[in-house]
Amino acid sequence: MVELKDIAESIIKGNAPKVKELVKKAIDEGQDVKKVLNGGLIAGMNVVGEKFKKNEFYVPEVLIAARAMKSGMEIIKPILADKDVRGLGTIVLGTVRGDLHDIGKNLVGMMLEGGGFEVVDLGVDVSPEKFVEATKEKKAQLIGLSALLTTTMVSMKEVVETVRKSGLKDVKIMIGGAPVTQSYAEEIGADGYAPDAASAVDKAKELVKTG
Repeated sequence: MVELKDIAESIIKGNAPKVKELVKKAIDEGQDVKKVLNGGLIAGMNVVGEKFKKNEFYVPEVLIAARAMKSGMEIIKPILADKDVRGLGTIVLGTVRGDLHDIGKNLVGMMLEGGGFEVVDLGVDVSPEKFVEATKEKKAQLIGLSALLTTTMVSMKEVVETVRKSGLKDVKIMIGGAPVTQSYAEEIGADGYAPDAASAVDKAKELVKTG
């Protein structure tokens, strides 16, 4: 019988082949897919997130762990879809118009997936209208905006205004990126701010609960 903690451990070590093998085995044994997801994959990524926050892990380790988690997700995603198991929620993610930086955004996306969210990544240089369109289409509860340049931070304000005008009343917007601050989030009317990828997962969970 596969122990879920072994799956979590393999994710922390970033051992993708091992994760894949253990997840497949656990499913073949008839273990509950939701328990494999929460007790194995997500539990492992939570530890990675904590280590990242404490500077015990750096970006490369997080990316390797996220890749390992993805290899496990590939096996259980179709089963989750069949059973219609809902995750924590759907978040539409993108770097705002005029900004082409995506490393931070990609990291946040991986951590959110690891935290149990369905992530719709729109890429870089995303217009306010595109955020609205994708949010409506995917029935997302959250929008995540990233900017690395002070000059493109103004685009965040445009997205917030466009979303509010579009009638998406219950959708929460969180922002992040090197020049972004909590006070800027408050100034433009965003619902949340996260200083790093691990905190973004906590903030997203908090926003979904209050939503």
